[in-house]
Amino acid sequence: MLELSILGFLAEEPLHGYELKARIKALSGHVRPVSDGALYPAITRLIKAGKLDEHAEPGASAAPRRILSLTDKGREDLLERLRHPKPVEITDQVRFNTVLSFLRHLPDRREQAEVLHRRLEFLTAPTSFFYEDGRPVRAEETDDLFRQGMLRVARATGEAERAWLTEAIAALDQPS
Repeated sequence: MLELSILGFLAEEPLHGYELKARIKALSGHVRPVSDGALYPAITRLIKAGKLDEHAEPGASAAPRRILSLTDKGREDLLERLRHPKPVEITDQVRFNTVLSFLRHLPDRREQAEVLHRRLEFLTAPTSFFYEDGRPVRAEETDDLFRQGMLRVARATGEAERAWLTEAIAALDQPS
């Protein structure tokens, strides 16, 4: 997801590493912190793979800033990642939000809708945090106040997301 975030933010505009890190942190750092030890090696891999360009610009002080920009190869990689998210990128909320953050870069509305369909399909399958005899436990079926809270919040969130996904898919299915 780190590489998707790097490619996605650089598809919007060239950035220096510090600004890129700040944007990634704002997107998902509250759940999955991004360290320099993960970010800069990922940037280096993407540069070596020809997906990013790097050049120096004068900094505010004496040190020059490394400015990163997306190459055509990087843009194609971004689009491919958005067209075909991995199953975990559909099922994991934080990872799906990262995909969703950059899905507008995918130019084909049908492809955008297909990604949303995959998420909606996942969200319509019965599930729970807790199971009894292999069956999902609902909030009304537990006496544990705290588990009830978890299950009720998850249900409300799921209902809201399913409603939005349905609306978004319908909008994408309309002629532009």
